[in-house]
Parts: sequence; C-alpha cells; structure tokens
Amino acid sequence: MNAYFKNIICQATGASSLYEMEEVQSLWSGYGKILRIGLVGSTYKSVVVKYIKSGEVSIHPRGWDTDFSHQRKVKSYEVESEWYSNWSFRCNESCRVPNCLAIESFENEVLIVLEDLSETQFCETRVAVSSIEIQACLTWLAGFHARFMKEEPGNLWEQGTYWHLNTRPDELAKMKDSPLKENAFLIDEKLYQSSFKTIVHGDAKLANFCFTKDGCRSAAVDFQYVGGGCGMKDAAYFLGSCLTEEECDSQVPVYLDFYFKALAQNLDNDKFYFQDIESEWRELFPFAWADFHRFLKGWSPSHWKINDYSERITRGVIESFE
Repeated sequence: MNAYFKNIICQATGASSLYEMEEVQSLWSGYGKILRIGLVGSTYKSVVVKYIKSGEVSIHPRGWDTDFSHQRKVKSYEVESEWYSNWSFRCNESCRVPNCLAIESFENEVLIVLEDLSETQFCETRVAVSSIEIQACLTWLAGFHARFMKEEPGNLWEQGTYWHLNTRPDELAKMKDSPLKENAFLIDEKLYQSSFKTIVHGDAKLANFCFTKDGCRSAAVDFQYVGGGCGMKDAAYFLGSCLTEEECDSQVPVYLDFYFKALAQNLDNDKFYFQDIESEWRELFPFAWADFHRFLKGWSPSHWKINDYSERITRGVIESFE
C-alpha cells in the first residue's frame, strides 16, 4: 500500500500512525487484499481496509480469466465503492453493515476503509451454522429487502448477483446442451419481470456474514454485486450455501416461512401490501434456485451444490414453461 493511502487512513480515523495486523484474505483472482489495520492515537482500535489493484487481467483459479471476466470484476469494485459512498448509510439495525470511513481512488488502485466489525458486537464468523445463525441471516436479508423495496438501483448493478446471466455468457456457452441451457433466458426474464424488486446483496453466502457471540444477530459485508432484483435470489443462494441436500427437502419450506414473517415485520405496511409480495416471491423462489443452478452447471459442473434437490427444483421450473 502506498504512502498516500496510508495517509488517507490516518486522516479518516484520526490516527497518528498505523500498522498491519493481518491479511484477512486475498481478493478473488489476485485483485488485491483485505487487511486489518491497527491504529495508534485513534478512537478506533483497528479498521478493515479493502485494497484493490485491478490494472491487468489476472489468473483465475478455475480458468475464467477472459477480458470479459476482468471487466466484470473491475465494475464490481466500482459498484462496491458506489454502495459505500451513497447507499450503505441507509441501512439500519435490521440490516447492519460496517460504517464506511473513507473511499479513495488513485490510478488503478482503490482503497475502502471500513469499520472493523470484530470490534463491535458482530465479532464472530461461522464455518458451520445452527438454525439460530440461519435465522439471523434470513432476518438480515428480510430487513435489507424491506429497507430497499421498490428502489431503483441507480449506479449499482441493474440486476444484482454475481451469477446474473447477462454477465456470464462464457459460463452459459460452456454448459452442455440441455433443457436448462435452452430455458436460461426464460428463467432470467421471469425473475426480471417481478413486480416487487428490491436491492439484493448479490453474494449472500455464509462467509459474508458476521455474528454476535450468541449467533442471534448478524451483519453483512462484501457488496461487489449489490443491485436490483427479486429478494428470492438472495434467499435461495443463502439457503443453498449452508444446507445439505438432505436438509433442503425438509428445512427450506420452514426457513422460507421464517423469512417472510421477518419481511412482514420490516415492511412499511402503509406503502406495500405484504400478501402480494409474498405470493409473487414464493412463486419465484424455485426460479431463483434454478437460476443459480444454471450458473454452477457452466462454471463448475462437479460442484458439490449440484445435487438431486437442485435438479428436481430445476425440472419443475422448466416444466412450467411447457
């Protein structure tokens, strides 16, 4: 990190000096790092810094290193900067996100300085979850979707999620010919025609949530693919990220009921008629599941998430077009 960026961090936090505590993770395909930075002389003990350097096409671990892929990632960081600059402050305690302290660009580098959630009550992450953490994440998603219901995405992704069809032509082309490939655009159009669009997180997997120690509440990070869309995209993707195939059959309906109860509690009932939203989104849930399944079949055909449950849901979606 250059001296200019270090000075930006000190100015934003009032620190007299700083030091690197740890690398939290490297960014996908080598586009930069997420660092935890310790501070001296500041009211903040530490901050989390997302440092992005995206000047050249990088090597993708699965071989998706085309210029198209590169441009998608570059835009994703532009979207994330827009999110933290002009949107994130609108989130409340129902959908907690880290406070943004500074954003700065310099040539092909970007610096995003964020509140360190490990210094707040949202100090824990999970690699495995119980129903308590799943409910905490669904509560966050419901609060987020309610907060931005019917909002135009502005300078975010017009259609959020990192697997959106228009941004994944290479993966679609790699798919074997199948009814799912033939109907991919119909599935996408069905979701796009939702009457009740909101802002979706776009990458709502377990790794992007932080929890209170008891696991009852969560906050979310990583907003590279935030944008417009049906809230079921987040719900389907999240449940698929933390439930086994066997659990999906018995637990997905229960968790959907929980999500919609939380959505009803967070919606402004003077502006929206909840029953209409619930009716439409329940119908669209399997389409959202099939939409992500389409992405996986092209991106990583041997992925563990490709299972009989997803195949069965997808068959039902395809049959609905016949």
